[in-house]
Amino acid sequence: MPSGRMRRVDEAVRAVLSDAIAKELQDPRVGFVTVTGVKTTPDLRQARVYVSVLGDEQARAESLAGLRSARGFLQGRVASELTLKHTPTIEFEFDESIDRGMRITRLLEELGPDD
Repeated sequence: MPSGRMRRVDEAVRAVLSDAIAKELQDPRVGFVTVTGVKTTPDLRQARVYVSVLGDEQARAESLAGLRSARGFLQGRVASELTLKHTPTIEFEFDESIDRGMRITRLLEELGPDD
């Protein structure tokens, strides 16, 4: 269970990255991306950034490739916006929880109220 400080750091990193991706990132490969969460290690050396991408598998792969290539720029934005002892190295991962939730909802709807 992350401490209150770690949750605040994770949320601050998420807010900076969300803003930078939406407003400043110029890579055409990056489509409609939402930063759904950030998990930072306690020593602030690494941050795993979970993203959701609107579109199919190809759009997802292209957006992740674009985000990974812009990692240095995005880490720079985190460093300039937040006062941290260390700027974490960012890793991007696709957040599958939204897809799983939609699948469960579809299955429940298929069952219907009579089942």
